[in-house]
Amino acid sequence: MRRLIINADDFGFTEGVNRAILESHARGIVTSTTLMANAPAFPQAAASAKKSDGLSVGCHVVLIDGQPVLPAANVSTLTRKSGNDGPHFHNGLSGFAVRALAGRLAASEIEAEATAQIRKIQADGISLTHFDTHKHTHIFPAVLRPLLRAARNCGIGAVRNPFPPPSPLPASMLLSTPFLWKRHVQLSFLRRYADSFLRSVNEAGLLTTDGTLGAIATGSLDEKLFQAIVEHIPEGTWEFVCHPGYNDADLQSARTRLKESREQELKILTSPEAKRILSDNGIDLISYRDLLSSG
Repeated sequence: MRRLIINADDFGFTEGVNRAILESHARGIVTSTTLMANAPAFPQAAASAKKSDGLSVGCHVVLIDGQPVLPAANVSTLTRKSGNDGPHFHNGLSGFAVRALAGRLAASEIEAEATAQIRKIQADGISLTHFDTHKHTHIFPAVLRPLLRAARNCGIGAVRNPFPPPSPLPASMLLSTPFLWKRHVQLSFLRRYADSFLRSVNEAGLLTTDGTLGAIATGSLDEKLFQAIVEHIPEGTWEFVCHPGYNDADLQSARTRLKESREQELKILTSPEAKRILSDNGIDLISYRDLLSSG
């Protein structure tokens, strides 16, 4: 049996991203999404989520490239000095990774900030099923453990498994496509944390999937690549990560490399061809809510 959750990240990032995610669910194949608590279009996303039947909503915990919910004094190891618009997290995953591996991030601050982000969403009347993190910062054990404590204390039952399968695509496609091979090597390097991740999640009593698909194609997804990923899904329950959006003025001015690619993903996620590909390969689409109910 092969089951697949299709989760759209960055709900709340811009109104155009919100609209694309809702369309990808209503007339496409997206089953779940993760909401950013302190993003500019959060109010609109939260209001829309409560009206969207069947869409499983989680918290997209942000610890880099954004602003915290808590005051700067409460998250000093996570933030940098900034201007008059309040504290900001450090930018970029590489610097965050160095600080995480060097033990320079306070676990108590990670737990407190994640709790604040989750509680902000829940206070808006949204029942959260799962959580993940912006740019998969919960790959690192020192970050994962306090996040799991926050999720468990807030009643969240599932977390994204950010690790891909050992062979996410046919070897011929990886070897013939330089950007895919480079991304595969990067993701494979991070698999060293996969066993530790599963132990921590099990100890915390949360559920997760067998791993994540789609990250290898982020920013470059097309129909051919989507089909190759789907045809190569192993047995089990997996999550496909996606980033649909409209490349409007708000997205153009935002700090993200994913702009034109979001519209391309939207086109794929709402296409009849995508539904056919999933059906032809016997893939059972589920949401995080379904994962929790099947336990």
